Amino acid sequence: MSSLRYGYITGPVLGALWMVVLSTTVSVAMSFATGDAFRPSILLSLVWGALGGGLIVAMGRNMMIQAVIAVAVIATVMIGFGPMVTGDNAGMFSSIFGAAVLGGTFAVSLAVILTDITPGELTRHEFEAAVIRFLTGFGYIFFTAIVLIPFYVMVMTSLKNQAELIQNPLDFSIDLSKGWDLFRSYDELFRQFNFGTYLLNSFIISVLTVFITLLFAIPGAYAVARLRFRGRAAFSRSILLIYMVPMIVLALPIYIAFSMTGLRNSLGGIIMIYPVTTIPVALYMLQGYFRGLPAEVEEAGLMDGLSRLKVIWKITLPLSLPALASVSLYVFMIAWNEFLLAFMLLDDPTKFTLTRGIASLNSSEIPRQHLMAGSVIATVPIMALFLGLEKFMTKGLTAGSVKG
Repeated sequence: MSSLRYGYITGPVLGALWMVVLSTTVSVAMSFATGDAFRPSILLSLVWGALGGGLIVAMGRNMMIQAVIAVAVIATVMIGFGPMVTGDNAGMFSSIFGAAVLGGTFAVSLAVILTDITPGELTRHEFEAAVIRFLTGFGYIFFTAIVLIPFYVMVMTSLKNQAELIQNPLDFSIDLSKGWDLFRSYDELFRQFNFGTYLLNSFIISVLTVFITLLFAIPGAYAVARLRFRGRAAFSRSILLIYMVPMIVLALPIYIAFSMTGLRNSLGGIIMIYPVTTIPVALYMLQGYFRGLPAEVEEAGLMDGLSRLKVIWKITLPLSLPALASVSLYVFMIAWNEFLLAFMLLDDPTKFTLTRGIASLNSSEIPRQHLMAGSVIATVPIMALFLGLEKFMTKGLTAGSVKG
């Protein structure tokens, strides 16, 4: 490791690795976006990355050097000797654009990674800082790709017709000249596959699950956090024991019990069983938050003549709104995305939840774009809800983690 702590070695090594990361990322992105063939050349990526890293370390981090590196990468890509290789069928505009993106991002980002790196011996802090900047950039790219690529493929597939999918299943570009006809799959889902009912069923079930969960979790969590009773510590530690038993193990007993009681294939049965899976985690989250609230405020309310229930209603709950919002959002997402119980207990298409309805589309008789469109419909609302309320969820999850 100590031999790497010289700028003339650190720069080329990080530059070579960084070019491999960027050439792979840009190649995949351009292939998905245009439908043309782009692929990284690992060997040439290592060579050009090492040259770029060595040049930045030797000449310093300035705009002129970055421009030279960017132009050199673009030129070599266009003549076929660069870190990214374009296919014969790739259009001139997409080839130039891909080369420009690769050259520009490499020159600018590598200069940031190699900030303060000189050709001579580096201190441990300088070396580790450069490595951390490289790993941070790699982490951002890697995890963003893991999240965005499946979602992008899902959306693009939902906007195609059957003929396009058969002609080239790996072409994820779209023809914007089609206009509103791009959304034909979504229109057919609601007109032919009763997706409006699935959405409504899932929304009603999720909202009622949140309401029932909070109805039981709030007093239970408050009792564990504030009241003194025999077995309180054991109960507090065992709240999440239900999650040690896989749901698939409970599936058969639940199916038999619901069939014998007539609750199978009914929304009422689903509404009864979903809170069983969400109340423990809601109890666990809320008890930690309640413990973090100052007990003196509640004691003052009791001294003023309020009953314990009024103290909870008028003092504790208003102070716990961030936690309640985060728990509600978390429970709503669990109920919205639940599949196993819905698949096992529901057979009537008019009572399907969204996940059960999407599973019914997974058939050789139904075009794949309809399955992808259904997946988009199930994903986008919950994603928008999460992004809109994310600050409340983060605040609620962390507020009770430290006692004040």
